[in-house]
Amino acid sequence: MKNRKTRLAGLLGASLLLAACGTSGTSSSAPPGAQGFTPPKLEALKALGQPEGQLNVLAWPGYAENGSNDPKVNWVTPFEQQTGCKVNVKPFGTSDEAVTLMKTGQYDVVSASGDASLRLVASGDAEPVNTALVPNYADVQPFLKDKPWNSVGGVSYGIPHGWGANLLTWRTDKVTPAPTSWSVMFDANSPYKGKVIAYDSPIYIADAALYLQAHQPDLGIKNPYALDDKQFTAAVNLLKQQRPLVSEYWSDYLKESQALKNADAVVGTAWQVTVNLTKGEGAPLESAVPSEGATGWSDTWMVAAKSAHKTCAYKWLDYIVSPKVNAQVAEYFGEAPANTKACAEMTDKTLCDTYHANDAGYAAKIAYWTTPIPQCLDGRTDVKCKDYGEWTKAWTEIKG
Repeated sequence: MKNRKTRLAGLLGASLLLAACGTSGTSSSAPPGAQGFTPPKLEALKALGQPEGQLNVLAWPGYAENGSNDPKVNWVTPFEQQTGCKVNVKPFGTSDEAVTLMKTGQYDVVSASGDASLRLVASGDAEPVNTALVPNYADVQPFLKDKPWNSVGGVSYGIPHGWGANLLTWRTDKVTPAPTSWSVMFDANSPYKGKVIAYDSPIYIADAALYLQAHQPDLGIKNPYALDDKQFTAAVNLLKQQRPLVSEYWSDYLKESQALKNADAVVGTAWQVTVNLTKGEGAPLESAVPSEGATGWSDTWMVAAKSAHKTCAYKWLDYIVSPKVNAQVAEYFGEAPANTKACAEMTDKTLCDTYHANDAGYAAKIAYWTTPIPQCLDGRTDVKCKDYGEWTKAWTEIKG
């Protein structure tokens, strides 16, 4: 894990205009969803065949461990032994990188966050998933199924894997009193100027929008991923205002952990895995979901439309969300597992409480990463919203 290479965000080539995909003139096996676009015509696998002997996995770091980072952390080798599918793992550091790599056609499955999944659906890089071929899907939390980031028009495009919040995180020896609002990161007069660390991705614009939703209600923001011109400009301006406060933008959580450990940064947005790792190495760190709520992720395992190893792909989907393996991944990565039976398999029985794994109310407070598209995701039809391509351009400007 400590040898993980840094993956940089800001890959402009990854931006996909979903509206263009929705008007390609092709019919679809799925009707238009609330997302406002019609996916390309692709069929889900009808039945499993003989395992093809190989599987190329594109995954967030920590999702497909084979013992190379930590010999004690290995759920890939047992899968290979059970199925005969030799696994090749390619980790990625941002959703933009994942989308770009999927377009190469070299991968069979991908663990996609909501800011990547719709792009993969709209472009035809990911196909519908036949959940009947994934027995463990029956035990996935109901509040993770049939969501805007993993389904279109009532058709499932993947298997929920794990979820969590992007937490407000601070060093308790440097930040007092304990913050209860994101204002500690966004207020121009924050006493922690030059010591703030923020996520390096266009999707971070949603964090600013969520803050404005609470503090400037006159903007009318209902969904931080559905921003019209005025709302988008306000969020971008807030991030430009924040820029002098920021010491570093992170895309590698190990680098963020190091910055917090060394007190190069004392407050920021972080994943639970970062908090666990940094506290485990002795740093006085705490985290919380502030009063405004938080953005977060609900990751989905998706099957590549061009996959030549679809039986192995489905074997992986079922294996990775099985109770024992889902528990292993969640415990190692630092997130809530998707499988309702996974908590019983945890080594540390307190972790599911820490991650609110069975708390549908907590899950509802998270604004999950979702790909911004022109068709406003909050249901408005009288305006157009800014799409991910425009978010990407703005992010480049914000960082200067």
